[in-house]
Amino acid sequence: MVKLSHSSRVFWQGWRNVVSVAILALLLVCQSSIARQSVPQSPDILFGPLFDAVQRAQLFSDQKTFADAVAKRSPKLIVADWQKEKSQQGFDLKKFVLANFTLPATHSAYVPPANQSLRAHIDGLWSELTRSAKKAGKYDSLLPIPKPYVVPGGRFREVYYWDSYFTMLGLAESGHWPLIKDMLDNFAWELDQYGLIPNGNRSYYLSRSQPPFFSLMVSLYAQHQGDQVYVHYLGQLQKEYDYWMAGSAHLAKGKAINRVVRLANGTLLNRYWDARDVPRPESWLADIKTASNVPAKDKPALYRQLRSGAASGWDYSSRWFRDYRHLSTIEVTHIIPVDLNSLLYHLEQVLAKGYQLKGDPQLAAHYRQLAAARAKAINTYLYNKTQGWYCDYDWTTGHVREQLTAAALFPLFLNIATDKQANATAKAVLLQLVHTGGLATTTVETGQQWDAPNGWAPLQWVAVVGLNNYHHPALAKRIAMGFLKNVQATYDSEHKLVEKYVVQGRTLGGGGGGEYPLQDGFGWTNGVTIMLLDKYCPAHKVCQSVHDLPPVAAGD
Repeated sequence: MVKLSHSSRVFWQGWRNVVSVAILALLLVCQSSIARQSVPQSPDILFGPLFDAVQRAQLFSDQKTFADAVAKRSPKLIVADWQKEKSQQGFDLKKFVLANFTLPATHSAYVPPANQSLRAHIDGLWSELTRSAKKAGKYDSLLPIPKPYVVPGGRFREVYYWDSYFTMLGLAESGHWPLIKDMLDNFAWELDQYGLIPNGNRSYYLSRSQPPFFSLMVSLYAQHQGDQVYVHYLGQLQKEYDYWMAGSAHLAKGKAINRVVRLANGTLLNRYWDARDVPRPESWLADIKTASNVPAKDKPALYRQLRSGAASGWDYSSRWFRDYRHLSTIEVTHIIPVDLNSLLYHLEQVLAKGYQLKGDPQLAAHYRQLAAARAKAINTYLYNKTQGWYCDYDWTTGHVREQLTAAALFPLFLNIATDKQANATAKAVLLQLVHTGGLATTTVETGQQWDAPNGWAPLQWVAVVGLNNYHHPALAKRIAMGFLKNVQATYDSEHKLVEKYVVQGRTLGGGGGGEYPLQDGFGWTNGVTIMLLDKYCPAHKVCQSVHDLPPVAAGD
């Protein structure tokens, strides 16, 4: 046995330490690589130039079709074969795509039984719109999630984040609590798996979320199951908050990072943000056309703005534009939205409640303080004193914007507004946004779907709840009845519910504008319609026409 000197033992011990550290570092790199590989890649990354070529060729009427197609074999092999074959005489790109990809299945439109009531039709739709995706194909853009869920309908074959809250309201009214629990568990699972609730369960949606309604979903289920629900989902509620506030700890005054903005005085608020700066796979060519007149160096910034607009759920609206006439002037990341920050106020309140129930009064107090600070900031910066309504705030200029939109009602919906601010906002909404068929999204017509003359079901519900919160029941009822009449008339003539409705002008019914045709289904319309029917038309009686309601005074 060889006996080492003291200096030799020291040398070899040091060398073993170096090797151990190196091995540990290598293992961490490998683990990190495995973790990155476990997150599915967007199809525009997987197929690169082939994806671009297919979308530019407009082989399908909807660009989402190819984004949702599933490769039959390795993407690398498919792209290599395409590179070899594309220059050959007689090459047919569509034939190549059909040979190498399985296109998404289309679901035939649901036809209700003759003379079925609107309420009964919606009850029957829930099963028609329920899907399951425990497993997905190896190269599928669909993200598997563990439990069943309800899709909006039409081209929207996956679950969508903020849509689902309004769908869940209707499911609750129909007594489908197990399905609500399944959907809530799915969103909790996504927070655990990805650190966010993506826009929808598609790989190309992983770079962004949507309006954060998870805390409202938890509150909805807690009304049925009791307060222990807040504790059960507390870990995921915290992850949701951490996602929205990432980077805030060391953010300098007057700066923004990801989804957080710190104003010049240190106030923290939030904005919408997408982590990528390329065209959206599901609207690839539309984004390229929008950026066609923009210098090449500015295209990535514009693509990020378009993606951030999709994260807002309002894709698209003059609300985000510098020039109402041009989508290319979109500047979502410059804007601190009133609806987003109202929702995050609710999340902070729910975190406070969850920690209090868990027995952690310090953290409960911390989140109550954060909620109070955010409420104060909303009432200070996101309220236009000159105009007399809630608005978005441009943090790059330091000025509150002037445009009145239906988002102005979110501080009423979540009980943030003062009575004076709520009353002024209600008056402005009555005078400018309330029409025969319900609540308009904005006051301007641009051809974008989140502008006049369109009204959307979720915004009707926000308005009805918010106005009732602040003692404006007549105005709330006027909006509700106008929208119900609109939905009922469309159902009577076309036997379906749709994604959005025209609420002003001589011709009501299905809405228009935007990047794709009007979609049938429709998850959130179904949910809000049931809620309004049961609130204002008990026993499913024929609803009174909005014209027959007593006049609403200007102050109401």
